[in-house]
Amino acid sequence: MPRIVEAILGGGGPPRTALDLFSGTSRVGHALKREGVRVHANDHNAYAHALALCYVGADARRWRERAERLIGELDDLPGRPGWFTEAYAVRARYLQPGNAARAEAIRGRIASLALPPGLEAIALTSLIEAADRVDSTVGLQMAYLKRWSARSSNPLRLRVPEILPGEGSASCLEALEAAERHEADVAYLDPPYNQHSYLGNYHVWETLVRFDRPEVYGVACKRTDVRERGSVFNRRATMERAFATVLERVRARRIVVSFSDEGFVSLPRMRELLAERGDVREVSVEHPRYIGHRLGIYNPRGERVGTPGPARNREHLFVVECGAVPAGA
Repeated sequence: MPRIVEAILGGGGPPRTALDLFSGTSRVGHALKREGVRVHANDHNAYAHALALCYVGADARRWRERAERLIGELDDLPGRPGWFTEAYAVRARYLQPGNAARAEAIRGRIASLALPPGLEAIALTSLIEAADRVDSTVGLQMAYLKRWSARSSNPLRLRVPEILPGEGSASCLEALEAAERHEADVAYLDPPYNQHSYLGNYHVWETLVRFDRPEVYGVACKRTDVRERGSVFNRRATMERAFATVLERVRARRIVVSFSDEGFVSLPRMRELLAERGDVREVSVEHPRYIGHRLGIYNPRGERVGTPGPARNREHLFVVECGAVPAGA
C-alpha cells in the first residue's frame, strides 16, 4: 500500500482528485482520502460499492455520531435464523449457526430502517467486517474449512468502521462507463487479471449486501449469478481488449496500474499498451501466493492431488505520465 499511494501521489504535491476504477475493498481509496485527495471509487459489485460508499463517500463529520448509535443498537440484536442461516451455517459452513442468525437479524433490521445511503453503507460495512472476523475460510469464499476455524467460535460483534472526514463519492458501474464519466488528476487501475471472479471470491458479502435470497449452487452455496455475471476481464480471450479500451478512455494525466505476472496480458504487451498513453516507469514487488497454494490441491474426496505452481509471484506497478486528457464521451 505505501508504494501504491506514493506512486499515485507522485513526486510533487498530491493530486486534488483521484479515480479508483476497480475499487474492490476500497483500501486504496481510503488511504488516498486520508492524504487529503478527493476520491471517486467505482466497482460493479454491490458489496464493493457498499465498502466504497463507507470508506470513500461517507464524511465522518456528518455520520460518525449517528453511526455509533446505530451500530450499538444493531449489535444488541438477538439472532433470528432464516434463509441466510440455512444456506451459510447449515448447508455450507461459512459461519457457525449462532453467528449466522445474528448476521441475518442485523441485516434484516438494516433493511427495515430505510437509512440514507451513506449511513446504510457504514452499517453494511460493519456487518461484512464482523462476519469476516468470525468466518470459517482461509480468506476467500470459494470453499469452507472441513472443521470449524478457531475464530468462528467467537461471537459476531459489530464495530464502527474507520470512516474519515472529507468528501468523496462512489459508483457501481462497469469500468468502461465509469472511465468515460469521471475525470481526475490521477486514475488507479487494479483490474481482475485471470479467471478468478471477485464476485465468486466474495459471493457471501454480495448476498449480505443485496439480501436477495438468490438461487445457489455447489458446496459453497455460491450465487447462480456468479455464472451469469461473468466479466470480460476474467476471460483470456477478452481481457486484453477490455483493458486496452478502458485505458484508452481513462481521463487522467497520470495513470497507475497494478498488475500480476500471472495475468492474462503478458508484461511486455502491458508495457506496449501503457506506452500508447505516455511515459511509463515500473516497479515490481514479490509476494507469497495465496494461502491455498500452501494448503495444496485436493479432489472432492479430500485426497491431495496435483502439483501447485510457484510459491511466489510479482506485482508490477506501472506509472504512466500521460500529459493530455482524452475528451469525455
